[in-house]
Amino acid sequence: MALMQTLVGLQILLLFHLLGTTAAQPIGVCYGTVADNLPPPKEVVDLYEANGIEKMRIYNPDPSIMEALKGSNIELVVGVPNEDIQTIATSEPSAIQWVQNNIQTHINYVKFRYIVVGNEIMPNDQQAQFIFRAMQNIYAALVSFKLHTKIKVSTAIKLSLLGSSYPPSQGSFSPSSYSYIKPIISFLADKDAPLLVNLYTYFTYIGDPNDINLDFALFSPSNTTIKDGKYEYHNLFDASLDAVYAALEKLDAPNLQVVVSESGWPSDGGSAATVLNAKLYYQNLVQHVTQGTPKRPNQALETYLFAMFDEDLKGPAETERHFGLFHPNKNLKYQISFTSCSSESDVPNSSALSMKTMLYTTSFFLFFLIFWVQRRKLLY
Repeated sequence: MALMQTLVGLQILLLFHLLGTTAAQPIGVCYGTVADNLPPPKEVVDLYEANGIEKMRIYNPDPSIMEALKGSNIELVVGVPNEDIQTIATSEPSAIQWVQNNIQTHINYVKFRYIVVGNEIMPNDQQAQFIFRAMQNIYAALVSFKLHTKIKVSTAIKLSLLGSSYPPSQGSFSPSSYSYIKPIISFLADKDAPLLVNLYTYFTYIGDPNDINLDFALFSPSNTTIKDGKYEYHNLFDASLDAVYAALEKLDAPNLQVVVSESGWPSDGGSAATVLNAKLYYQNLVQHVTQGTPKRPNQALETYLFAMFDEDLKGPAETERHFGLFHPNKNLKYQISFTSCSSESDVPNSSALSMKTMLYTTSFFLFFLIFWVQRRKLLY
């Protein structure tokens, strides 16, 4: 009996260690489909899995994508198309029908993470007046299906909703956006849901290339350092995100989680849009998001790279067509890893892989040793 307890204990310890070494990564990838040359959804899902990408964001509830996700472990962020928002906001039965058709129908084989009501809606947009009510109605519909504890409801905002972002501690939403964003933030805080933010240092850089260092925008080493009270900033991404956190504090939501729902860099079509810069940005971003920001350190940041493929029907800016990580033939445009590591010592090497193999082998051996001992006890 003592031998059995020891063997079982050893196996449990090994399994916990293995689970710890294969923890879920915070990186997802946006799957945009504004193109006429993309592979079928099943091949796209296979591509996600082959590259260890565990989270997907789509912008409308495409049934063919839902079907392709059957049997996968990919977590899905799904958008409510902007054109459906008014109907959902003004009709609770319409919200229930939308959740029934697009969520409940697929709930047994799709791992839904968030429902995103509106993407980059600005206060002056026609849909802005309907976002908050639509979020409420979608949430109520989830409650009716008992899904509200499994799936969060949010919206994705642009960084330009901030009226002030420099220095980061002075981050605040613009006065013109207060009436729009304040009830949304209160809703998210009340429902323990994150705010989704599309954060592109590329657009910030090209908007002010004379005052913003390119390396600072790319996470590359530079002479630029922003000192803001007790914090120092060595890249534009952290400075921008901490400005969002400061803005949330001013709306009495200091602990609200933020998810970076889009971030990327174009490889062609405009100023500083090169393959080299894009590769640097994506890989540096993947490695950086486990570290948190100066304001919220050591907090892995859920981040969605934009985007899986170049989308040849987007525009009007040429850069909009060149954010893809993969070519339509499914080859990687850049040789990057989608696994984030908190430091160079975390990057898998031959020794680490050998240790992992040894642990799996030992666990396998212990399992059969336990089985053999149990069998002998039954025979004798």
